Amino acid sequence: MIARISGTVGVLLLARIVSAATATPIAAFKAWKTAVINGDQAALAKLYSPNAQVFTDPNTPPLALKDELAYWAGLKSQGLSALNPRLLDIIALDGKTRLRLRLSATIGATRQYAGVRQEWVQQADGWKIVASRRNAFATEPVRTLPQPAAPNVKLYSEPREAEAELKAALAKAGQEHKRVLVVFGGNWCYDCHVLDATFHSKAFAPLVDKNYVVLHINIGEEGKDNNDLAARLGVALDKGVPSLGVLEPDGTVVYAQKDGEFEATEKIGPADVRAFLVKWKPTRDSKNI
Repeated sequence: MIARISGTVGVLLLARIVSAATATPIAAFKAWKTAVINGDQAALAKLYSPNAQVFTDPNTPPLALKDELAYWAGLKSQGLSALNPRLLDIIALDGKTRLRLRLSATIGATRQYAGVRQEWVQQADGWKIVASRRNAFATEPVRTLPQPAAPNVKLYSEPREAEAELKAALAKAGQEHKRVLVVFGGNWCYDCHVLDATFHSKAFAPLVDKNYVVLHINIGEEGKDNNDLAARLGVALDKGVPSLGVLEPDGTVVYAQKDGEFEATEKIGPADVRAFLVKWKPTRDSKNI
């Protein structure tokens, strides 16, 4: 009887430890990361709901959960030696918490990355993944622009805030004799985070802060929000984001990107960003003065 009670206590204690380790979606995700790095398929299984829907393509049927678990656990045997997940966006809605991530990994001798979206729900024994979508790993592009160690998941406000935020940014620019630098994109856009990290870097912050009020306009999860505002400013979104515009405090459009010039930040460098910021900063003839 004592042995049986002791065993029961041990099981309950283990359950409490597991639950504590997944007490929040972020804590649960960290447990997921550790399980992937360790190639621990059993630990991964505890972090998924038995009925989890997992996809690699929205147009194909979901994968069997056992195949998804084997995929992540199998990375270690393929040479996974480092995994750096960057959380781009976190949305809590209808009892679910959606995490959008960019995973950078060292697999064998190559640096690779993949996009992942996970939906977590709190269950009796902790937070569990109920839905997931991932891209295949691809070669990590080489960038010369700064990359964010921890992206700002609140970089872009809700799409519905755009008009009010634009009005406030124009007023601020007028008071400070600056121009408004509008950046269309979304928290899910890694290149948007790279550009923001560049603007805040030691090399660029003085130039940006002296001349611009930076405003981020959210185009939404599907890229369908604030398209009318972009069209009004002449900023093209069909070539990708981030896509930028420069405005005078009275709303006059000074410049609007048309060809996705900043859409792929691995294709531009510090010299390109600096040239842009210098070219469109306020001048003595500007309406700011």
